[in-house]
Amino acid sequence: MATRLTVLSSSVGMKVVIALTGLAMVGFLLMHLAGNLLVFAGPATFNHYSQVLVGNPLLVPAELGLLGILFVHVYKTIRMYLANRAARPVGYREKKWTGHTSRKSIASTTMIFSGLVIFAFLALHLGTFKYGAHYTMAGTETRDLYRLVTEVFSQPAYVVFYVVCMVLVGLHLRHGFSSAFQSLGAEHPRYTNRLLLIGRILAVVVGGGFALIPVWVYLVGRRP
Repeated sequence: MATRLTVLSSSVGMKVVIALTGLAMVGFLLMHLAGNLLVFAGPATFNHYSQVLVGNPLLVPAELGLLGILFVHVYKTIRMYLANRAARPVGYREKKWTGHTSRKSIASTTMIFSGLVIFAFLALHLGTFKYGAHYTMAGTETRDLYRLVTEVFSQPAYVVFYVVCMVLVGLHLRHGFSSAFQSLGAEHPRYTNRLLLIGRILAVVVGGGFALIPVWVYLVGRRP
């Protein structure tokens, strides 16, 4: 047991844990996006989806598991970041791109920053929607989440804030996806370009998909 903990606390072990928890959250983001896109189908469909989700007895265990994955991912990432900083107490005098073969990018060099902003955004997001105002549909006990969504996204400042955060989510995914497979030792010259391409596609699909919702609601989807 002690040996396993030692391995997980090593640099390689932390990278593996970060990779696995990161990929788990990618799966969650895709499922969450699919559900959120039902807002385009109108209030009845979106609220029915919300009601079915809330009524699922597996929701609470799933949320607790996801919360644990998130905290492990953040904790291990910060530990590795601090360890790397301690190993190089004097920073580079000047940072330069190393050429077309380098995988260094804006996404890769801002991972810790984008990750911390996303973590703070999640806290605000949960407070706004999951624990926010509880409206009910007329004549029923079903929560009118569609109304809350349209009210929140009728505020231009919140829409801009949300879109900026989704851009950061996209940047985080762009580098994080391929980096996860590299950490797991699953990278191969034959598949490297494919993994990089999938990472870019995920960044656009997930970041763009989530960002589209507040923009659409603000421009055309608000209730009269």
